[in-house]
Amino acid sequence: QVQLVESGGGLAQAGGSLRLSCASSGDNFKNYDAGWFRQKPGKEREFVAAMRWDGVNSYYADSVKGRFTISRDNAKSTTYLQMNSLKSEDTAIYSCAVVAGRSLTYFSANYYSPNEYDYWGQGTQVTVSS
Repeated sequence: QVQLVESGGGLAQAGGSLRLSCASSGDNFKNYDAGWFRQKPGKEREFVAAMRWDGVNSYYADSVKGRFTISRDNAKSTTYLQMNSLKSEDTAIYSCAVVAGRSLTYFSANYYSPNEYDYWGQGTQVTVSS
């Protein structure tokens, strides 16, 4: 069982920045593809960003491309989401997730589907005021 714990959420002004962190339990994080998703009130969970297990490839939703950056530190079993130029529409609960036992790299469209991820964090609230 993999436990994921997010931190770094909170309140930010429009145009501001936040950095989310997601720490994983165990020693196998370096083998996991990792992703960030968000869920707005009354909406379905949506893809934000993902990164291959070795950090070589990253993927972004069009709505955050150029503003958000995903990264990872496998030595710390942690993935990060740097969010810049925040907008009110970025307000959501942000959750990290990992894929265990395989990589999605052979069919990269799978990175965008929450159904492909095996373990999830509890989520952290991000609120952007305009």
